[in-house]
Amino acid sequence: MTLVSPRQVRRVLAIACCAYLFSELGAGLATASQLSPNVTSQARDLGKPVRIPRQQAFTTSALDGIIRDAGFPNTTLPVPAAQLLLRNLQSGETFRAAASGEGVFRIFPLPPGHYELRVEAKNYATFVLADLSLEPNQVVTLEISLVTIAAAEARSRLPRLPELGPALSAATGSSLGTYREFRHRLDSDPAYVQNILPDTLPPVADVYNVVPNRWALEQPDYRRYSPKGEYTYTKSRWYDPFNRNRLKGDEPIWPAVLGQQTFLNITGSSESFFDGRRVPSPSNVSAAQPGSSGFFGRGEQAFFDQTIRVSFDLFHGDAAFKPVDWRIRITPEVSLNNLAVRELGIVSPDVRNGTNRFDTHIGLQEAFVEVKLADLSPNYDFISARAGIQQFNTDFRGFLFVDEEPGLRIFGNFHSDKIEYNVAYFHFLEKNTNSGLNSFADRHQQVILGNVYLQDFFFPGYTAEFVAAYNKDDPSLHYDDNGFLVRPSPIGSVINQGVGPILHGIRVGYFGWLGSGHLGRLNITHAFYQAVGEDTFNPIAGKSVTVNAQMAAAELSYDKDWIRYRISAFFTSGDANPRDNRARGFDSIVDLPNFAGGLFSFWNREGIRLTGSGVLLTTPGSLIPSLRSSKEEGQANFVNPGIFLANAGADFDITPKLRGFANVNFLRFERTEPLEYLLFQSRIRHTIGTDFGLGVEYRPPLTENIILTAGASALAPGKGFQDIYTSRILFSLFGQAKLIF
Repeated sequence: MTLVSPRQVRRVLAIACCAYLFSELGAGLATASQLSPNVTSQARDLGKPVRIPRQQAFTTSALDGIIRDAGFPNTTLPVPAAQLLLRNLQSGETFRAAASGEGVFRIFPLPPGHYELRVEAKNYATFVLADLSLEPNQVVTLEISLVTIAAAEARSRLPRLPELGPALSAATGSSLGTYREFRHRLDSDPAYVQNILPDTLPPVADVYNVVPNRWALEQPDYRRYSPKGEYTYTKSRWYDPFNRNRLKGDEPIWPAVLGQQTFLNITGSSESFFDGRRVPSPSNVSAAQPGSSGFFGRGEQAFFDQTIRVSFDLFHGDAAFKPVDWRIRITPEVSLNNLAVRELGIVSPDVRNGTNRFDTHIGLQEAFVEVKLADLSPNYDFISARAGIQQFNTDFRGFLFVDEEPGLRIFGNFHSDKIEYNVAYFHFLEKNTNSGLNSFADRHQQVILGNVYLQDFFFPGYTAEFVAAYNKDDPSLHYDDNGFLVRPSPIGSVINQGVGPILHGIRVGYFGWLGSGHLGRLNITHAFYQAVGEDTFNPIAGKSVTVNAQMAAAELSYDKDWIRYRISAFFTSGDANPRDNRARGFDSIVDLPNFAGGLFSFWNREGIRLTGSGVLLTTPGSLIPSLRSSKEEGQANFVNPGIFLANAGADFDITPKLRGFANVNFLRFERTEPLEYLLFQSRIRHTIGTDFGLGVEYRPPLTENIILTAGASALAPGKGFQDIYTSRILFSLFGQAKLIF
């Protein structure tokens, strides 16, 4: 006699009740399917569903699974592109499939029955499953482990023990490998829905709510607590750039006329910059200071620059990820700047202009049209063209060319954005001297360049870049806005008696290999440029010279907690013989390097004039002692001393809003012969000195809308710098406030 517990009795009763309820539900659905259209419409109006999707019976089967390597029991190593052959043992019908790159396969639909499964893959032994049963409305999932041919051959050479009995037949032993099997109902997996009839789905009106303009959806106010604080939804305001704003490209600007894919993004920025510094300045002895005899005067200077920039960006497209179909952008910029110095002849060659200069200028920094020429793949690979005044940066750190100039640029990407490219032609405009903004005069300089970025080039996370550029700077005569001669540079054999300045042109090509990425937690950046070409008349050499010069840079950084430690080196070749017909000192086109401290380096940020000449030892925003009259308005000079720089520094993420920077540079001239020739000094040593810099950056709202930056830097002169100037320490204190709408 078998005893039944109360728990078993309750379980049987529950199963019986569920069976009764399901039978009644099926009868009700069958009755509902026979109702008249009016009754069905009334039921829909009442909000009651009259059909349940996928309620039809399934009569087919499916087979799926994964194919893995049997040699890695603890790790799933997939076998990609394995070939599967499924043969019905009753009808002889065959089905073929191939595994994906992850080893996954799926065959559907299949008639129920008994099948033979054969799996073949390159370098693996064949796996055969002689009898696989597939039932109606059933999914069979297999995890198949294949044995490599090498492992199978090694296994076949092992001696067979007599106690194992006779060897298996060839047919039985042809299948190597193992498998595991899982089964579940087909209608329990929504991925296998096939050929659903329209009658089995609810009407469209019950599923979709048609909205004429999806951008005009009104959301309710989120007022769970008091009105103060942040909310998940906030009504748009024209002056609020953080929430939905039609002026910031968050919704179409004029959908009734331009459609629902045309947007306008207006960006306004205000940048206030102050720099107080001490740099070497000549005394310029005059009647204003009788009795003064020092060669170097008071080098303290104060510079203030206020710029306002507004960008109007009208574009058509689908916004995120997909490149725009077309774009029109216009960006004017206004500059108000003031320079106060303590010596005459600095703000202007005319000493009657005093020691203070205030200047204003309006420049057109962007004005271009962009059009997408073609889509190259479904993965957003494209090719586009941009014509007009536009920004461009040749490389990762701005070593060669960073400017806003008129030009034509063809750009795009290949291979799911793993390859990016640019081909561009620029025809330069003259720059305003005191603001650096564009004017409307022709510069008579042209640049052709191309670059390509290759992601994951040597290893994942490393991007390689290859650059080719050609600088054609035609001979011209130009005085800057303050009255100084800048083209040609007023040094050396620049004047031909009775004729005037000797004009010269630059024809130089650049070839570069650069890289940026990380290897684990070690960040790597490097650059190399080779410059070759001709200067038709170099004023220092006094003749035509051929150019052969090099530049190299490398930086390694390591992230540990909230600190990034950096070490780097920068090198440009120098000219050992300034009077021969070969120029070996490297110079860029228009560089703006973010390297070796960048803004927080005195040598990088400040311009140091070479006293006793009309050129700068180093121009503002450059690491190269190129002896140019001006970076923007002068011409490249390849007869220069070159430099070697060693850097160590650290970046500190003090808080999410506050960052700190510390930087030390050791600087050394690569060659001093060009300086000795220009300054008529028999011996100038190589050491420039040590450059120290500290700075902070504060972002109050944790966005780029408000950025406050401040820093201090100093240059302790070395022996070579003292041979040219004095031993006084040069310093700079600066602050910058940037506001963006």
